[in-house]
Amino acid sequence: MRSATSKLSTLTTSTTSTTSTITTTSTTSTTSTTWTTSTTSTTSKITTTSTTSTTSRITTTYMPSRWLNTSSMSFSRDGHTASILSNGKVLVAGGFGNSGYATSAELYDPSTELWTITGNINVIRSGHTASVLTNGKVLIVGGDNGSRPVDSAELYDASTGLWTQTGRMSFGRHSHTASVLTNGKVLVAGGFDVNGWLNSAELYDPSTGRWTRTGNMNVERFLHTQSVLTNGKVLVAGGYGFSFDLNSAELYDPSTGVWTMTGNMSFPRNDHTASVLTNGKVLVASGQGRGNYINSAELYDSSTGFWTTTGSLNVARFSHRATILTNGKVLVTGGLTYHGYSTSAELYDPSTGLWTTTANMSIARYSHTASTLSNGKVLVVGGFWNSYFLDSAELYT
Repeated sequence: MRSATSKLSTLTTSTTSTTSTITTTSTTSTTSTTWTTSTTSTTSKITTTSTTSTTSRITTTYMPSRWLNTSSMSFSRDGHTASILSNGKVLVAGGFGNSGYATSAELYDPSTELWTITGNINVIRSGHTASVLTNGKVLIVGGDNGSRPVDSAELYDASTGLWTQTGRMSFGRHSHTASVLTNGKVLVAGGFDVNGWLNSAELYDPSTGRWTRTGNMNVERFLHTQSVLTNGKVLVAGGYGFSFDLNSAELYDPSTGVWTMTGNMSFPRNDHTASVLTNGKVLVASGQGRGNYINSAELYDSSTGFWTTTGSLNVARFSHRATILTNGKVLVTGGLTYHGYSTSAELYDPSTGLWTTTANMSIARYSHTASTLSNGKVLVVGGFWNSYFLDSAELYT
């Protein structure tokens, strides 16, 4: 499964050329006047018109969206995290692979398209979260170690390449969510522990390295999504809890530490994606619910607190990934579909509310990661396919 050598990107699709023909016509008029003198004077005017046509050809090369194969990681993994560091590199940490739980972490350098091993994490974990703090360090939290949910957290320092353990949460949890608030603290909410679904939430303070309890959510949930809105509040949507797929959503106010219910989604869903668009709305896409894979998508408007349906995806999927491109569109990749593990990718255009298919990935994958790089490309890493954990990576451009 894993390439023994690192390689630079290999183009997997071709370009097309379009030739345009432009014809320019110019017209010139000449007027001559002849005078004839007799008993009567007659004036005659003769106008001569000449036409010149010039044809020029302009050839425009169209570069379609495409995937490039880039170098593979040293270890296969899914359930890992990927974080973009302040230096532009991508840190991948933890997860589960063909050799079991991974303590390893790797760095991807977009300028060379190569992976290098960095310091190992202290505690094996999969299904954890990773947050890039305002000081540039990366905080990984929770996860599962094969025997129980993890309550520990660790910090990665890019300047040293080392991980150090920091404060412990009140609850071990996996399949939770985490967001960096506008005040720099990290909000962790929900998830699953040894007793079942969680509604608890905790705050990590980077200045002290400690966790404190904050208000509980109104609904226990895991496999939900969490988004920081432009007004600083945090939106949690969907998930699974009480043995049901959820359509409920709630808002966390950092100034009060209290959760309040907001409008329900039209469809209950878990293992979906949520993306904060450039217009401030939140796009929730696909997922699974009530025993079905979902192709619907919805928009949350924080100014009204309501959801509205938008265009449906072409492929129903869950455990896919969504990333916002530099042009404001949303790229959805992979996942599990009715036809199995998927190579398909789609683009959502907020200006039209429509989804269009784009180039397929080289390898089908789900439970992978997808990150928009500083150069505008999207790096897709790892995941699971057909009984194998993947070490491969691809670039969308």
